Amino acid sequence: MAGAGAVKAVALITGEPHVKGSLQFVQRPNGPTHITGKITGLSPGLHGFHIHALGDTTNGCNSTGPHFNPLKKDHGSPADEERHAGDLGNIFAGSDDTTEWATFHIGEGGCCAC
Repeated sequence: MAGAGAVKAVALITGEPHVKGSLQFVQRPNGPTHITGKITGLSPGLHGFHIHALGDTTNGCNSTGPHFNPLKKDHGSPADEERHAGDLGNIFAGSDDTTEWATFHIGEGGCCAC
């Protein structure tokens, strides 16, 4: 998926008490950003997934700023044309008796759990 000229980034996730994971971001020239990753340690069920405007986590969510919204649109779901660019919907965490997990892929067509 990366290809020539693609921009790539990785985000490492750490949380309390045992949330861990990584996200890989890939954007080809003039294309959508594809996000893939895995997070462990989440409680089973749906969890909001969004990107904030600031990368400052020194005071938890209080220091991350609003959702990323460069086009100044209203809040919405991934399927809505009118939505913050950082509104990415929900991810689902399941349980296999030993660990909670969530994997996802976000790009053209919105979000789907894998």
